[in-house]
Amino acid sequence: MKKKLCFMLLYLLLTAHAGAVNAQGAAVIDADTGAVLFEQNADSRLPMASTTKIMTALVAISEGNLDRTYQVKKEYTQVEGSSMYLREGEKITLRDTLYGLLLESGNDAAVAVAGECGGFDAFIEKMNAKAEELGLKDTHFDNPNGLDSETHYTTAHELAIITAAAMQDPTFRQIVSTRNYKAGEHVMSNHNRLLSMYDDAIGVKTGFTKRSGRCLVSAAERNGRTLIAVTLSDPDDWNDHMAMLNNGFSQYEEVTLHRAGDVVGERTVFGGDMDKVPLIAQSTVKAYLTKDEREKLKSVQLGDNICYAPVVRTALAGQIEYRLDDRVLAQDNVLFGGASLLPPEEKSLPERILERLFGKG
Repeated sequence: MKKKLCFMLLYLLLTAHAGAVNAQGAAVIDADTGAVLFEQNADSRLPMASTTKIMTALVAISEGNLDRTYQVKKEYTQVEGSSMYLREGEKITLRDTLYGLLLESGNDAAVAVAGECGGFDAFIEKMNAKAEELGLKDTHFDNPNGLDSETHYTTAHELAIITAAAMQDPTFRQIVSTRNYKAGEHVMSNHNRLLSMYDDAIGVKTGFTKRSGRCLVSAAERNGRTLIAVTLSDPDDWNDHMAMLNNGFSQYEEVTLHRAGDVVGERTVFGGDMDKVPLIAQSTVKAYLTKDEREKLKSVQLGDNICYAPVVRTALAGQIEYRLDDRVLAQDNVLFGGASLLPPEEKSLPERILERLFGKG
């Protein structure tokens, strides 16, 4: 009882903190389902500073050919603000430039990426087209680096959606989870302190200008669930993100969907000594679900509806999937839980007479 009370108090404290974050805009979503777990002024248009570079990277990665080498142009090096310190004339791959973009938050890297992926103006069009493709209504990009502009904005919720899309790409996930990286003479360190402050953190990006204030997007993974947290203009973003993520994860509970050996259905059998055979689960399957997900979760069995004898006990019969809308949250093999054998072959009349007379076939 005491343990349960302590847990409830901790939950209330985390919830209270998450409900009082210092950000002008904040949101936490499930990266896979898009479900909103927390929001505070999440739909207000706000500047996003260098968290812009999440979209920059997403568009660049979709262009492909990241290992091609290009020569740095002078205009790439003449950008104000944070830098990965590209040098005019040096040769570097687009992949290494993306590390400079996301770890060092290089504004020069952002301009280089845009320049090498179709040109600055064309690249900005691609960024805005991607936002439209994701169904975003309150996001607009004027540049690839996040420098202040009146028509360069997003919302906490929509930035979380952009990040969820980016985190689906393994290259992006690898880069934003990297703490240190070296490319030639470029030695880079990830500015995202949550990677060392929060055990479950796996990315993604910081940002700051005087106009935008401190902006932070983080991602964390626990028990197979990935959450995205966003704060825009938050002077206490590190602490707020840890509280927001903890509060988000506290909304999931471990649920046993079935245990090994549980009967999960039956199969009609033709031509055997048994017309129906039970189907059993091969393994115990658990998942971490919100209350809303538990109510919406559906199970679907994959395999033939009928089969023909002989059926052998414990042979593979198909699969069972637990789905939330179109997403598979968990799955397991389904085995035959019984046997259905072929009936003895009927003997001919002469064979039956001989057997009766002599006791053999």
